[in-house]
Amino acid sequence: MSRNAKIAAGGVAVGLILLLLGLPWWVVFLVVVGIPAAAYLALDPSQRRRLRRVTRKELGR
Repeated sequence: MSRNAKIAAGGVAVGLILLLLGLPWWVVFLVVVGIPAAAYLALDPSQRRRLRRVTRKELGR
């Protein structure tokens, strides 16, 4: 499995566990989407540029 596939599988697993705990679907959505978004926004601008550059390189651009 690629690194991105592992991350996606982990996100799905967290979402399913939260749904099984009885949380509403919108709370689960906010957690699954909000945590990576908050982590990205916590990076300083140079780290964000580096992350975007690495992502583009992996896509073959």
